[in-house]
Amino acid sequence: MKSASSHNYIIFGLGNPGKEYEHTRHNAGRNAVLRFVKDNDLPSFEKNKKLEALASEGAIENTKIQAVLPETFMNKSGITAKSLKLKNKKQIAESVVIAHDDLDLPIGTIKIVKNRGSAGHKGVESIMRALGTRDFTRIRIGIAKPAHLKKSQSEKMVLKTVIGKISPDDTNLLKKGIKKAASALQTIIQSGVERAMNEWN
Repeated sequence: MKSASSHNYIIFGLGNPGKEYEHTRHNAGRNAVLRFVKDNDLPSFEKNKKLEALASEGAIENTKIQAVLPETFMNKSGITAKSLKLKNKKQIAESVVIAHDDLDLPIGTIKIVKNRGSAGHKGVESIMRALGTRDFTRIRIGIAKPAHLKKSQSEKMVLKTVIGKISPDDTNLLKKGIKKAASALQTIIQSGVERAMNEWN
C-alpha cells in the first residue's frame, strides 16, 4: 500500500527502563513501539544521550519515522519530548504519536484518540507540559480487567497493578493489545489517523 502520509512521524513508546519493568503492564506502550519497529525492519534502537532515550530512525516507503523510547522513568517522559525541540503546533498535531498503557480500558483492547486530556496518566501529562499542547495522537492500550480496577482506587493499589507481577492469562491478553497497537501504528503511518480510528476504535 502506498503511504498516504505527507509528513514524518515521531512515535513515543512510554514505559520504564530496566529489565525489572520489561514485561509489566506499565510498559505496554514501550513494547508496542518495539514490536512496530521490529515488524517493519526499522533500524535497531540505539542510545541517544541528547534525547535521554533509545531511538530508531528509518522510513516506511516514503514516510520518515523516528521512534523513541524515553530512558527516564514514566513521569519524566517530557524530558525526551522537550529535547526534540518541537515548536510548531501544527507539526506536533500531525506528526507526534504516543503509545501508552491505560487503566480505563480493559486489558487487550486499544483506543486511538487525538487532542484529548491525559486522564491522569503521568507520562502523558509530562509530554503535554513539555510540548505545550495536548493536540497529538495517542494509542491507549488497555491494562485493566473489566469492572475491576479504576484509577480512583488507592495509588498504592494502582502502582502494584501497573508495575507488579502479571498472571499468564493477563500476559496473553496484554500481548494481544500490544500487537493491536503495533498494527494500529502501521495504519496511522500508511492511511492516516482518521482511517486508523475508524478501523481500530
